[in-house]
Amino acid sequence: MRITEQLAHLQERIQRAAALAGRKNDSVTILAVSKKQSTDAIREALAASLLDFGENYLQEALPKIAEIDLPARWHFIGTIQSNKTRSIAENFDWVHTVDSRRIAERLSMQRPQSTGDLQTLIQICPQNADKRGGIPAEQLFELADIMRKLPRIRLRGLMSMPLPNQSMVESRREFARTRELLGELLQRGHDVDTLSMGMSADLEAAIMEGSTIVRIGTDLFGPRRR
Repeated sequence: MRITEQLAHLQERIQRAAALAGRKNDSVTILAVSKKQSTDAIREALAASLLDFGENYLQEALPKIAEIDLPARWHFIGTIQSNKTRSIAENFDWVHTVDSRRIAERLSMQRPQSTGDLQTLIQICPQNADKRGGIPAEQLFELADIMRKLPRIRLRGLMSMPLPNQSMVESRREFARTRELLGELLQRGHDVDTLSMGMSADLEAAIMEGSTIVRIGTDLFGPRRR
């Protein structure tokens, strides 16, 4: 019951933000960040109509994916290490954190043909952040052109995560920058449609700037297990 109630509250927030932005309610997908959550909690979320689940850590995610006996779409949203790409390519439907040619090529090469294309997002590094995940904006278009030619993966769009402790104005500026980069990809002929932006605290700002996927963890499931 807790997840159902939390989901209803989140849907109300999304509906209000979408209305302010002049967007349809169904233009935003809730990605349930299920790291450190039990398979029982995930099943409860599935029963409440959620289908998309995000995991950060491969070692934790793989047993959950194997155990869950209901249809779900699994998104990898953590940092990608080269020695983990095969397991990611074989077990996930989406990857939000592609940040190099090497990672893209390994995912492409290791994606089984029988499972269909792996849906991928390029992670954009926040401005003025040298040690955060993602690539600088000036490297985006070269990587996107490379990914367009790779088999068994499909570039769907971009992911961004503002720096911690930023104001809402600063976060919205970062989201707007990511949206503008997606627009540039479209102008360059890329078939992209997805912006993974926003979490519990800033989902309204993200939706105002065009987010199509919001990543929600604690506000949906409650406190994570240690």
